[in-house]
Amino acid sequence: MSKRLWIIMALGTLPAFAPARAQTFAPGYPVCMRLYSGANGGGGEWNDCSFTTMAQCAASASGRPATCLLNPYYAYNEQPPARRQYKRAY
Repeated sequence: MSKRLWIIMALGTLPAFAPARAQTFAPGYPVCMRLYSGANGGGGEWNDCSFTTMAQCAASASGRPATCLLNPYYAYNEQPPARRQYKRAY
């Protein structure tokens, strides 16, 4: 019984050691360019979130295997939360 328990505990802790993925979108700019590379270039894809307009991103993506998209983590003119006003009880 104790051997089974140790196996279950060991298998349960394996996901805890898996590498974590970082956030793929930087929140500082409203437009991101998603770049793709084929098998010859090492494979993979990544985001370059350093553009202020879609036109700027489209100019950089021209002739490359890339697409432009809006950054889902950019805060578009969000108003700060209203401060609550408390009345003092005298």
